[in-house]
Amino acid sequence: MTTEPTLAPAADIANLTFDQALAELQRTVAELEAGGQPLERTIALYERGVILHERCAALLADAELRVQQLVARAGGALAAVDVRPEDAAEE
Repeated sequence: MTTEPTLAPAADIANLTFDQALAELQRTVAELEAGGQPLERTIALYERGVILHERCAALLADAELRVQQLVARAGGALAAVDVRPEDAAEE
């Protein structure tokens, strides 16, 4: 019987940067898509993928909030402004 490598604990995910979490999520999805894993490994990968997705979503929400807080109106007052990638001016 072969032993599957263990996945890092979910608690470690809380310390990942966005780029690290996204890369790990991409690797996890690729492994799931490849198939061939035992059921328990597949379930563990899926659970990890969900946690990684939640981490990425939380980091993106935090970044969006920071951007909204930094957009200044005339007179120095801050205003929340929806910023979408397609609206961004290219330099």
